Amino acid sequence: MTPAEPTVYVSVIGPGQATGQEREAAEAVGRGLAQAGAVVVCGGLGGVMEAAAKGAREAGGTCVGLLPGRERAAGNPYLTLALPTGLGELRNGLVVAAADALVAIGGSWGTLSEIALALRTGKPVVALDSWRLEPPSARRPGDAPGPVRVATAAEAVAVALRLARSG
Repeated sequence: MTPAEPTVYVSVIGPGQATGQEREAAEAVGRGLAQAGAVVVCGGLGGVMEAAAKGAREAGGTCVGLLPGRERAAGNPYLTLALPTGLGELRNGLVVAAADALVAIGGSWGTLSEIALALRTGKPVVALDSWRLEPPSARRPGDAPGPVRVATAAEAVAVALRLARSG
């Protein structure tokens, strides 16, 4: 009997006020991650977070929402687990810490903070129509590379899974 491949956790991050295109991409990413057996993690509210949770749920997967407030009921209806943190925007650090890799879709200031925290802590980030970050010309030794840019939801899923499993 061979041991099962360990479960990976991928955080899907993006704006709570998402465009239709961002929501569509997030739903496809959540679905693809769930179909591959990954646990989807998100901030638990609307927009990209809700769409990723919806995709994961429709594929029979698990989606954990780390909520900024203290009310479990504030989470979107597609979450498998809604975990209130009472930390406000600081919960972004938990969204990053829980992940083996992150997929950023679109962008808001909160998304940018999560990308920065992930890169600072060595977590790989896959960017789908998200922030364009260029490293300074004089990078310091040990600085993480910027996000891996992809063009499609399917590519985001494949790259995020590969990076999550290799780290």
